[in-house]
Amino acid sequence: MPTYVFKGRNRVNEIVVGERVAADRAALEAMLRREQVILTTAREKGREISLPKLGREKVKHKALALFTRQFSVMLDAGLPLVQCLEILGQQQDGKYFQKVLFQTRSDVEAGMTLADAMAKHPRVFESLYTNMVAAGETGGILDVILQRLSTYLEKMVKLKSDVKSALIYPIAVILISIIVITIIMIVVIPAFKNIFEGLLGPGEKLPWLTEVVVSMSLFLANYWWLIGLVCGLTVFGLKTWYKTEKGHYFIDSLTLKLPVLGQIMRKIAVARFSRTLSTLLSSGVPILESLEITSRTAGNVVVSAAINKVRTGIEQGQTFVEPLKASGVFPIMVSQMIGVGEQTGALDAMLSKIADFYEQEVDAAIANLLSLMEPAMILFLGVTIGTIVIAMYMPLFTLIGKLAGGH
Repeated sequence: MPTYVFKGRNRVNEIVVGERVAADRAALEAMLRREQVILTTAREKGREISLPKLGREKVKHKALALFTRQFSVMLDAGLPLVQCLEILGQQQDGKYFQKVLFQTRSDVEAGMTLADAMAKHPRVFESLYTNMVAAGETGGILDVILQRLSTYLEKMVKLKSDVKSALIYPIAVILISIIVITIIMIVVIPAFKNIFEGLLGPGEKLPWLTEVVVSMSLFLANYWWLIGLVCGLTVFGLKTWYKTEKGHYFIDSLTLKLPVLGQIMRKIAVARFSRTLSTLLSSGVPILESLEITSRTAGNVVVSAAINKVRTGIEQGQTFVEPLKASGVFPIMVSQMIGVGEQTGALDAMLSKIADFYEQEVDAAIANLLSLMEPAMILFLGVTIGTIVIAMYMPLFTLIGKLAGGH
């Protein structure tokens, strides 16, 4: 539908200027009349010429969390739903998100429920979001549901941000180290090689360690393109394989089994599972539907498969705990706490406590990982640089010894 730039007057005769998405001028006039605005002039907004964008447009989780928090506050203050969407749409910096919100507002004005209107944009509003909104609309507590949803999104954003922030330092150090070592191997070592060859006599050879370092240097200098090609093909192959069902399951399973990183990934998965399921159950979404949504948003196919087994077990009349223990994915403590929550009728509250606990565990595990990585990186750099320095000095020691002996 086209976007109209309009000018009108409200009931106190103030000039109102803005933009609205409408099927035609008559629909625009009717829309503004409902907002108690008399249309005076309107023109269709021309299409902007823009360069094609690479990749798919998307909305960041941080922007969605902020929108949800503002939406809940505005509804709690008593503002009409359509007006909230209009105001929030105008405030968005991202054109794509703004377009989605204006379209959602138009669909709500046309008679659709908010959940159905949001469901038309699955790349922005996932099934978890729309199901919770539907539960809020049905129960007449949309503002409360949006508050819970905003809290959930903010916690998920914080968890991702903490993990990314913790990994920036070691990744930066590793990349800089690789670049520095590569420059030394490609530029510095060949210069030393030429000097040593000029000083050595006929039939004399470089020390074995120096020969090894020089050979590696020559290989890097002559076949750097081959190394880059092999690395690129390896990454491409892994990505392609990861898109297959077997590859996806194998890599996700391997990720959970890694010595240190695997434990962190498992704790992140447990925290996400607990937080998502707790939010859905506390919002009134049925448990089977909640488990199905949680499975789709698990972020790991192994965890997703375990959640599906729990859902199947409950459908067959089992308790929550039995299939959860049988899956072998979730820690025993999680199963025990969920069992207590199920027996006491406070499953959502217990899941929230589990999520809080494991989010703290993730922070502690990442801190421990960093404390282990720092000495490991120092050891790696020390051994690598030390080996190169020793290899370059060994021929000099040999030459100095010969000169001293000859003297």
